[in-house]
Amino acid sequence: MESDYLIVGAGAVGLAFADTLLDQTKAHITIVDRHGKPGGHWNDAYSFVSLHQPSAFYGVNSLPLGQDRIDETGINQGLYELASGPEVSGYFEKVMNQRLLASGRVSYFPMSNYLGDGRFVSLLSGKETQVHIRKKTVDATFFGTTVPSTHRPQFAIEEGVDFVPLNELPHLWKRSQSMPKHFVIVGAGKTGMDAACWLLASGADPDSISWIMPRDSWLLNRRKTQPGLDFFDETIAGQADMMEACAEAKDVDDLFDRLEACGVMLRIDPNVRPTVHRYATVSTGEVAQLARIKHVIRKGRVTSISPTSVVLEGGQESFGENTLFIDCSATAVVDRPAVPVFQGDIIVPQMIRIPQPAFSAALAAYVEANYEDDTTKNGLCGSIPLPRTLPMYPRAVLGNMMNQIAWSQDPKLRDWIRDSRLDGFGKVIASVDPIDQDKMAVLKKFRKFAMPAAANLTKLIPPS
Repeated sequence: MESDYLIVGAGAVGLAFADTLLDQTKAHITIVDRHGKPGGHWNDAYSFVSLHQPSAFYGVNSLPLGQDRIDETGINQGLYELASGPEVSGYFEKVMNQRLLASGRVSYFPMSNYLGDGRFVSLLSGKETQVHIRKKTVDATFFGTTVPSTHRPQFAIEEGVDFVPLNELPHLWKRSQSMPKHFVIVGAGKTGMDAACWLLASGADPDSISWIMPRDSWLLNRRKTQPGLDFFDETIAGQADMMEACAEAKDVDDLFDRLEACGVMLRIDPNVRPTVHRYATVSTGEVAQLARIKHVIRKGRVTSISPTSVVLEGGQESFGENTLFIDCSATAVVDRPAVPVFQGDIIVPQMIRIPQPAFSAALAAYVEANYEDDTTKNGLCGSIPLPRTLPMYPRAVLGNMMNQIAWSQDPKLRDWIRDSRLDGFGKVIASVDPIDQDKMAVLKKFRKFAMPAAANLTKLIPPS
């Protein structure tokens, strides 16, 4: 068969890229994915998962996700809705069936393994197909996303250990044996936070929960990432405060202290200094819930688990009988160095505005459709690696700023971003009434500190 573009991966990145490419070109697109349905890792996620950023910033550009509703209850109360896992899965099926396939210019091959060089094989029939690619291959698998149900734990698990991925928590009622008396959460990332909040919301006693936390994290305050003019004083003012912090910070620790002081960053335990930031986003209500768990084990990573104990890098912890160990240790995004997005006949979508993978993929597709050479394209799509350590954070912020500057100097691209539903901020800034002195003062503050912030961030980046 023939196709202009072959996209490997039908997750959020692949679908966002295909959606914009379909809008901007007349190309034929072939999409290959191992899953039986579109949506990538959402097919394997736990049933109570939800977005941790507003639905308005996720999905594909042409089709809204959610109803732009403010949550009235729960730990996200007062903030824009967060689509649940089932909502996201249904949304991506709608994108595939009603948007992509309905166009007549997209072919979709689920349950298929990509072999390289335009070849893929059906996992069910074994039939191999060769695609003659007229233009480019799009590798939408760069992030290597894994979830607890699909990964292999990096520690030994002895026979007889009651060890489950957090996917199993809602099914505990099916157990014929007695319920666990103690819960041990293994992993401190967003998945671990979700497990903790689910247990607490479902009635577990906080004293029955132990949380293995190899490293504490700085967390983004979700109130500072809201769309719409109604949240201008939180979101845009928060960006202005962030620029001021970046401009005046003496070192990386001072930068995070300033970001915490202005409410951009949060932490679960005010007495423990976080040592990592991976852009997990939470509400203050979520932090309050998580802080109810007092038995937090900070002894490094797990090396082995027995039915009643855990051996860690920094010691051992013992538990009683009927202890359930909950696996939340999967790496959401594989750590790998950034590479150019445009590489001849291969496109590798990556984060070009961190932490927005869908917007980044859509923008890369727009650039692919509207610009000629790879040098120009990569100049507009500088890839930004996810920070693995706190000293890497200034590089990520600076990468966002440099890309934003490049976009602002291109009128055509600037207009596309402003009209993109996945952007969320361009329209807000453009809609500010010049006679609104308070809002204009916020924008003036942002402009005042932007260039000094860029200069200072360069100083804060550790040498390679």
